[in-house]
Amino acid sequence: MVFLVNGIPVFFVEAKAAHKKEGITEALDQIRRYHRECPELLAVLQLYALTHIIRYYYSATWNISKKTLFNWKDEAGGDYETLVKMFCDRKRFLTLLTDGILFTRQDEELKKVVLRQHQMRAVDKLLGRARDPGKKRGLVWHTQGSGKTYTMIVAAQKILREPVFESPTVILLVGRNELETQLFGNLTAAGIGNVEVAESKRELQKLLAADHRGLIVSMIHKFEGMPEKINTRDTIFILVDEAHRTTTGTLGNYLMGALPNATYIGFTGTPIDKIAYGQGTFITFGRDDPPHGYLDRYRIAESISDGTTVPLHYTLAPNDLLVDRRTLETEFIDIAGTEGISDVAELNKVLEKAVNLRNMMKSPERVPKVARFVAEHFRSNVEPMGYKAFLVAVDREACALYKKELDTLLPPEYSEVVYSPNPRDEGNERIDLRTYYHAEDEEKRIRKAFRSPEKNPKILIVTEKLLTGFDPPVLYCMYLDKPMRDHVLLQAIARVNRPYEDEVGHRKPAGFVLDIVGIFNNLKKALAFDSSDIEGIVSDLEVLKARFSRLMAQEAQQYLALAKGKTRDKAVEAVLEYFLAEEIRHTFYAFFHELSDIYEILSPDAYLRPYIDDVDNLAKMYRMVRENFDPGISVDREFSRKVARLVQDHTLSSEIGAPGGIYEINDKVLRYIEEQPVSDIEKVFNLSKGIAHLVRKHTEDSPYLLSISEKADAVIQLYKDRQKTTQ
Repeated sequence: MVFLVNGIPVFFVEAKAAHKKEGITEALDQIRRYHRECPELLAVLQLYALTHIIRYYYSATWNISKKTLFNWKDEAGGDYETLVKMFCDRKRFLTLLTDGILFTRQDEELKKVVLRQHQMRAVDKLLGRARDPGKKRGLVWHTQGSGKTYTMIVAAQKILREPVFESPTVILLVGRNELETQLFGNLTAAGIGNVEVAESKRELQKLLAADHRGLIVSMIHKFEGMPEKINTRDTIFILVDEAHRTTTGTLGNYLMGALPNATYIGFTGTPIDKIAYGQGTFITFGRDDPPHGYLDRYRIAESISDGTTVPLHYTLAPNDLLVDRRTLETEFIDIAGTEGISDVAELNKVLEKAVNLRNMMKSPERVPKVARFVAEHFRSNVEPMGYKAFLVAVDREACALYKKELDTLLPPEYSEVVYSPNPRDEGNERIDLRTYYHAEDEEKRIRKAFRSPEKNPKILIVTEKLLTGFDPPVLYCMYLDKPMRDHVLLQAIARVNRPYEDEVGHRKPAGFVLDIVGIFNNLKKALAFDSSDIEGIVSDLEVLKARFSRLMAQEAQQYLALAKGKTRDKAVEAVLEYFLAEEIRHTFYAFFHELSDIYEILSPDAYLRPYIDDVDNLAKMYRMVRENFDPGISVDREFSRKVARLVQDHTLSSEIGAPGGIYEINDKVLRYIEEQPVSDIEKVFNLSKGIAHLVRKHTEDSPYLLSISEKADAVIQLYKDRQKTTQ
């Protein structure tokens, strides 16, 4: 279905039947085909939706991966008709079309983005707050990875265009130099004109004193020493990124003293409550929204449910690698100064005082052990999945030491160190930190290459840089060798929670944190800022093992019993007979997807050894059922790499054979089929495959084959409906 505005096609919907549980996958394959075969039309169309009545997804054109599909939910609930009418409501749809689509640049790569529902909702609320003369504060609490930067850009755009404000000023406050540059690139790509980046304190002061109208991008430290009441206009709007730390302390006082009548909107994924000094994000930004303290919220659980982020799993490294528990607690966990840490720089100051802890972590005995463990784990667990990793070290010296050791264990091009230079590096006796400096252009190249699964580096060694604002979806594993707490810890581990799907459809099942320091021993203390929000989202691998054991002990045995003790042909017949009913098949598919995901995450692990043969049999059963009953769907894309390898390695070891072959259709075929020592049901499915193969090969020369193909499909459908006369 194509929707037009004044004769111009702007939106289309690909719909599939409700009984097709994999209808969305089929519909997405169609979308990809349109992009290949009629790109000119897709340049005009801006949005598309996929639906099979059960769910309704939308995306911007030129985004053809599952990770860019967003689940449309009506806040008020309601049935399918309500969902469609809400999405296609004229005012709402035109707002999405005109305001919700933007172009951005990420490491010089142009991307087309459409806002998600929680982002558009927040933009609407922000505009409402900006118009409200009685309220001057607001807090947008959207979890890490949910697109706060894009929400800020669109909100700024809408405020600047609002006629009632009569040429307002919007100030975007960000936390770091690279974010300032990145944000400017995104603003210009999004088409916002009249943007000024305040390069210095003096330049910012000059812009504010001259009553500049338009958009100003700055960092909070440039407000230091700013004259009081430099601009008292009330149509100044300050949008503060990472609000849990940006406006704390003296700098926040300079900011608010300079612009006393401005409206202040904070954006955060990890708000600080009254933890450290009786002050926090809610007091600063949430005072106009009692009792909760936020204007809009998007929780971690919601983002996982929507597919905006993936779940996080963690496990502890072997005990001989973990630092001494008592030293960790006395020098880091239990000291009051670590409570409510909101910034990596602040964290580093605490760690500088932890003399014994830092020395222990960088000892000549420990560093080679950790490097060897990381190299072996990466080679066995992460690289086979096609993903990449971070190694987070306690400081810059530790980064350099790990790089030196890893280069003896892995090819040197596998890893890169990313940290900022420091004048004191020259005097380091243990290692020359200057060896690993990168020029700005080279660092940009490294970041861009890291996003690509085919390119090196595969491991980035970091301590502060790239722990915020750098979100490559291909990043799966974080080797955490730096004590962290609260917001800093959540921000760091959120680097691995971005969804990812490669070109053949393999998707990242989760993000994984391997704790080499021992901070996760007490998860509630480590993530103290909002335990209720985190619980059940960050899961120990032991939880996955327990779930895997339950699946193998219960559901798996029901399916494995179908072929147990039977010869190959009888096993195939029993399996195909059992899965004739569509509902039974889809229950099995859901079970196998979960089992396969957990196997992918855990493997290799000695724990899995007793289950290998059974998982192999289940994988072969899944492949056979998929290829016989749902031949239009690629099985390989639904197999995790490690399960696929298991099937390849054990092709001769199981009762369940590989899927049947394709019969060549010719004058001798019926006699040949009759003589085959396989069951009747397998013969029918194989015959159908042969006809489908023939149609694909010769349909242009012999159009009548299409009707034969349809009859073959009808035969299979009759089999599925259990009408035995089809024999």
